[in-house]
Amino acid sequence: MHTIHDLPIKGFIDTSFVDWPGKICAILFFPLCNFRCPYCHNAELVLRPEEIVTIDPKSVFARLDDLRGWIDGVCVTGGEPTLQPKLRRLMEVVREAGFQTKLDTNGSNPDVLRSLLDAGLLDYVAMDVKSCLDEHSYCRITNASESMLSRVRTSIDLLREGRVEYEFRITVVPTYHGPEDIFRLARDLSGAARLRLQNFSPSDRLLDPTLNTIKPYTPETLANLQLRVDELLVASAGPKASRPLPPVH
Repeated sequence: MHTIHDLPIKGFIDTSFVDWPGKICAILFFPLCNFRCPYCHNAELVLRPEEIVTIDPKSVFARLDDLRGWIDGVCVTGGEPTLQPKLRRLMEVVREAGFQTKLDTNGSNPDVLRSLLDAGLLDYVAMDVKSCLDEHSYCRITNASESMLSRVRTSIDLLREGRVEYEFRITVVPTYHGPEDIFRLARDLSGAARLRLQNFSPSDRLLDPTLNTIKPYTPETLANLQLRVDELLVASAGPKASRPLPPVH
């Protein structure tokens, strides 16, 4: 398998059964992110990537060679992997080696996403959506500029075209995401294939450690919220699925 040099791989899991629905995959972790979500559980990757040892790409690709016939694909995650200049070449090499590709992204770089889709280099995309789609909510959580929401919306529309299998997902933190906020997002994503709720998990690796005092939703509450979200998405399916999101006001 061809090795790409100078890839800042900060983490590597050679076998995962849970990161890609119905698939076994390896996972590559890349540093840096243009969001600063306080409940981010990969704070070191975002804030202090230089403190994390970079894994030799040669050893990673050699291990992927060994995994042929066992894993289905490779998941590229972060941080925010679309910030990596060699992302497209990485996806090409992975595909050339016979693996499927999955991208985890925050949707902030729709031009990169579109390029990968146009080139047929993606098999699955998991896009993290941070809140319902209004500027106040998005900027409050991501600490990004107001213009970022327009880019996120463009990425959402690209995925809703249905050219590749995808999911939207949101990490729900009671402080930021009440039930009505979650249901509003489901309505904002009218016609989407799925919106998966991920429960907030207190950790000493959070970007904002003060959030460790927050109690996550109970599993029962989360399951009930997911049921309602699924109902809202089903109710919105049909002609709306191909419509773009309304403009930001």
